[in-house]
Amino acid sequence: MGAAFDGDVKRCWYVMRDLKRRNALLPAYMQLRDAGFEVFTPMVVRLESGSRGSQRREVPYLQDLLFVNSTREELDPIVAKTPTLQYRFKRGGKYCEPLTVPDMEMSRFIGAVQASQMPRYYTGEELTELMCGRDIRIIGGPLDGYEGKLQTIRGSRRRYLVVEIGGVMAVSVEVDKEYIELL
Repeated sequence: MGAAFDGDVKRCWYVMRDLKRRNALLPAYMQLRDAGFEVFTPMVVRLESGSRGSQRREVPYLQDLLFVNSTREELDPIVAKTPTLQYRFKRGGKYCEPLTVPDMEMSRFIGAVQASQMPRYYTGEELTELMCGRDIRIIGGPLDGYEGKLQTIRGSRRRYLVVEIGGVMAVSVEVDKEYIELL
């Protein structure tokens, strides 16, 4: 489990679900951010039509997915009083053990997303071995030291680094060919 110890308190990135509607005025990631929690939600820009015509809006890639860096003791009371907020649980392990992401893995994922203007997200089920090639390391540039899989798209000269977080999600970000080292 990915946790940093702060005395006896176990702080880690919890994978959570937000069951509110897509057009909710206060989605869980905003609610938790306003309450002082460190929250990460993969965002994409979508064209949405409304009464004032079409507008570009930044919306969550997956409406019900968010990551919260906290302790279980801080999150449990909020989850208990918010019926639309839930933990995602591990499959096949201990009963009702929340799914967590190690701090280092989450930091690398967030760094990759922030280094790219157009990140492409994939859920754990969408990313197949056929989509990814060899293991690579990035030498130089904004993603220096990152490791992941190489993704190439047929007919394109562009190369992408795929960074995964624990089978939950992956992001593909464009990298320059000269920074790629094959492992």
